[in-house]
Amino acid sequence: MENHKSTVLVADELTLLREGVASILDASCRYRVVGQCGDGEQAWQSIQDLQPDAAVLDFNLPRLFSLEIARNLRDAGIETKLLVLSTRCDRKSILEAFRAGASAFLPKMAPSHQLLEALDEVMAGRVYGPSSIPLDDIAISSETEAPDAFENLSPREFQVFTLMVEGIRAKEIAARLRLSPKTVDTYRSNLMRKLDIHDLAGLVKFALGRELTSRH
Repeated sequence: MENHKSTVLVADELTLLREGVASILDASCRYRVVGQCGDGEQAWQSIQDLQPDAAVLDFNLPRLFSLEIARNLRDAGIETKLLVLSTRCDRKSILEAFRAGASAFLPKMAPSHQLLEALDEVMAGRVYGPSSIPLDDIAISSETEAPDAFENLSPREFQVFTLMVEGIRAKEIAARLRLSPKTVDTYRSNLMRKLDIHDLAGLVKFALGRELTSRH
């Protein structure tokens, strides 16, 4: 029955993808989409207003970063479970999503049945991640110091890195993360020093080499 379906919010900048995810969920016997939106600010406001059981968010939502929404949920004590969809599936991105408070991480190239499987796991109180990177490995990596400089970026440095390599300007990064431009500059300087990269072109080349960006 309709009343027994878990409620879900879907947020993605790409309308066709967002509507596709919503259609998959609405066609199931377990989930009901109660809202759709195209940016992070709308997603965060809708989550506060609707308090859905779960939210399916694109990793790189405009206006408010998905991992910032995850932290907001945790700080506000809102019990909405968060599933992050991403074009990339590297261990660092998955680790930071779970650190921020996400319950599931799913690559966008995954088949539709995995979306339902991930939500089923989340609603049962478990976490869900790509089979290519076992969750045990992620847990271990979060407790030990990784030799890879990239994996040693702090959560904030990683957020700034992620947005920079997608071509987002420092002023917009500051707005998305609700930080001052000066603070963003500090994170940018720190992450470039840690990676031993000295300009944006080098940073983008690094990201492309690791398939960490959608830029071509």
